[in-house]
Amino acid sequence: MKKQLAYLCIIVSLLTAAFFYNGTTSADTPVVNNAEQTYQLAEKAMFYLRVLKSDGTASATGTGIILSPGGTAVTAYHVVKGAERMEGVMADGTVISPVKVTKYDELKDVAVLELPSPAAMKIKDNAYSYLQVRKNVVKHGETVFALGYPLKNTNIITEGIVNTPAAEINGRSRILTSAQIASGMSGGPLMDAHGQLAGVISGSLRTMNNIHLIINNDDLRSLLPAALK
Repeated sequence: MKKQLAYLCIIVSLLTAAFFYNGTTSADTPVVNNAEQTYQLAEKAMFYLRVLKSDGTASATGTGIILSPGGTAVTAYHVVKGAERMEGVMADGTVISPVKVTKYDELKDVAVLELPSPAAMKIKDNAYSYLQVRKNVVKHGETVFALGYPLKNTNIITEGIVNTPAAEINGRSRILTSAQIASGMSGGPLMDAHGQLAGVISGSLRTMNNIHLIINNDDLRSLLPAALK
């Protein structure tokens, strides 16, 4: 009787293992997000970026992306070129000031920003929400989402595909995407469907309708602190 019971336990264990194993583990299968889920992931990790004149009015606007809990952020360089004073406005209306440029590359169109400490800004849990930078390159046809601030207090998301992961544009390799981009979204995130930053919005391609330019992560990493690469 004991032997039969032992055999029965072994069989049940084997059947249970077979039932739960399907060739991959949940850890091996990346989560795939839709547009709504992607927006929720990115909303608190980006901000409306204002370049200010001496009278406090904006001379230029764009979008910034937070990449660390301490406040390291990035944007497109052309948004902040020549800026002396900048501030960020978060989705909840919190004004982040001052915002400083710590490193930039005009050819790559990347600027690294430093936000005030989260404690100074009274950010919840003393940490900014942030996005992780994707390590591997995007692929032809991959679904992506572009986010940014074409209007003050109005962040939007658009969906498209990667038209090509590498196009030679003005001496630089750029990702081309069909995700729609409007003025003010420059510096915003291009997100993949797994919730990671796939690139930084640079602008539009005038020679192709509805095809837009994205700074790739290799160019972005070349300016980031070692801890974020």
